[in-house]
Parts: sequence; C-alpha cells; structure tokens
Amino acid sequence: MGSARVGQLLSASDRAAVDALLAEVERASGRPPLSDHLRLDYAAGGGPGFTAALVEDDRGLVGYGQASVAHDSSSIEVVLRPDADAGVEADLLRSLRRSVSGPLFWWVHGADDTHDAIAAELGMSADRRLLQLRRELPIGADAGVSTRPFVVGSDEEAWLAVNNRAFAWHPEQGGWDLDTLQTREAESWFDPDGFLLHERDGRLAAFCWTKLHPATTLDPALGEIYVIAVDPDFGGLGLGRAMTIAGLDSIAAHGVTTGMLFVDESNAAALGLYVKLGFHTHRVDVAFRSDG
Repeated sequence: MGSARVGQLLSASDRAAVDALLAEVERASGRPPLSDHLRLDYAAGGGPGFTAALVEDDRGLVGYGQASVAHDSSSIEVVLRPDADAGVEADLLRSLRRSVSGPLFWWVHGADDTHDAIAAELGMSADRRLLQLRRELPIGADAGVSTRPFVVGSDEEAWLAVNNRAFAWHPEQGGWDLDTLQTREAESWFDPDGFLLHERDGRLAAFCWTKLHPATTLDPALGEIYVIAVDPDFGGLGLGRAMTIAGLDSIAAHGVTTGMLFVDESNAAALGLYVKLGFHTHRVDVAFRSDG
C-alpha cells in the first residue's frame, strides 16, 4: 500500500473508483458515507477549497478522504473500504492536514476509541459532538403558528438573511450564499412544501426545512428536520418549539413515523427543547479539530 495521493482535481478513473467505493460503503452501512456539503462538492467536481486524498492497494481504491471549505474552516471526512488496514485512515488524514491550511474538523460518524487514538496521534482533539436525535411520530401537539411553503425564486434572499444571522457562529451552516442554497434546491429530495416559513410583521421570523429519507436495510423511513432557525429579532417567543412541531407534523403527513434531527451537544437550549419534545439520542458524531 502506498501513501495517499492528494489533489484538487480527480481524473475520470479516480472518480469512477471513488463512486464505486461510496456505493459499496453505502450498501454496507445503510447511509450515505459523505455529508451533504462534502457530497455536493464532490458531485460538482471540486472547486475552491476542495481537496481529495486517495489510498490504493493492489486491488484498487482502499480509502478516500475529502476536505471542503465550510464558512471559516474546512471539514474532512474519510471513507474506507470495509477491509482497509488500520493505518489507511491516519494516512489520509495526515496527507489532508499537510495540504489544507487553517482550522480543520475531521467528522467521524459514530466515533470510537480507534478514532480517539488516531486523533491523538495526529495532535487533534475532540471539539464538537453532534447528536442525532429521533422520536416517534406523530407528535400529538399543536404548533400554534401559521406557516407557508418556501417559494423558489422568491424567498431565497429573505431566507439567507435569517439563516446567516441565526447561524453566524456555526462553522458549516453560517455564511451560506445563493449558490449554496440553489445547489440544495436542485437536489432530488428537495420539496418546497416541506420547507416551512413563518412570517410576522411582514418579515420572515422563523423557518423549518425538512427532508425525507427512504427506508434502508438498517433504518426505517426517516423525516429529518434539516435546518431550523428563528431570526434573533424574534427570539423568546417560543418559535423554536412551534416550528419544530410544525416540521414534524409536515413529516408525519407523508406517513413517516420516525422524526430525526442533528444538534450540537453544546447547544444546551436547543437540546433541552428537543428532549422536552420527546427526542432521544440515536447516534453521536464527533468532530476532531486541528488548527493547522
């Protein structure tokens, strides 16, 4: 096994090999191996802030790592062939760290002691814990607010303003631009009817954007609260709870009986709200940080 090859562009043969690896890992795990942000960067063929690393053996591609800029830092994810040697993950991370400047977050879905050891070896430390929460649907509560669906071609500017104000602190969700949003609108799963807006005094005050996931061999059909926020000017009015319920009601209307969302463990207010609404922790993802 050779060391990782790193570059900002992938050849046609490299992309074919990565496609095959991603498909193999998704079949085995029951979920996409890359998060939306990295998957969309990869699908677009890379671009500014995109770096890829590949490790091969005599059977072909054994590991793929990718770094993508998100707001003011880079996110790294690694995908391994099921029979990959223990050193492949560290090799990919080491190569990406040498090639990318600034703060890095290595995201691990379902981290264990092995990942802790790799991070320690590379001088990285656990910085964020992202909880995947789930609950049964329907929720059986009244949202108590009026909502309307997002209108493509009309609501982008107002939504971006609220999103970026609400998530100014967030490494991935903050700093979105029109291209970022339109890339999501072009996704096959995008449904404006599940993208709920609540307005007050002629302004967008809060939103709840949902996403439906089909059943897999490991998971039932899921309805995800993909992004939810309240404009800071409308804080303290209970809109976070109301919009969560509205989003879950929208999901349940499709016959989906399991609701899901992700929340940073450090976001005590949001986590407390979701626990009160009956959510429980299903999985923990960890971001290990390096400051370059």
